[in-house]
Amino acid sequence: MKKIDWAAKLSSRKFWALLAALATSVLTAAGAGDNVVLHVTGVIGAVGACAAYMLAEGLADGASKASGDSADSGGRNSVDKAEE
Repeated sequence: MKKIDWAAKLSSRKFWALLAALATSVLTAAGAGDNVVLHVTGVIGAVGACAAYMLAEGLADGASKASGDSADSGGRNSVDKAEE
């Protein structure tokens, strides 16, 4: 049995679009009002965007640590480093 790569799934825009479409269809079929459908779809889109961003940043940070790259400066930019 093949293992599911959840990090890739959760960072996929296609996955979140599918989830929003499914929620829209189910809520519409259940007779929910337009405002409810709109709000639920908006929340799914927002959560999806945040999940994708967090996973992408985590993967980038992990890759830079594995390669020994010091790209993550702890929130300091080159001007801050030059002042030290």
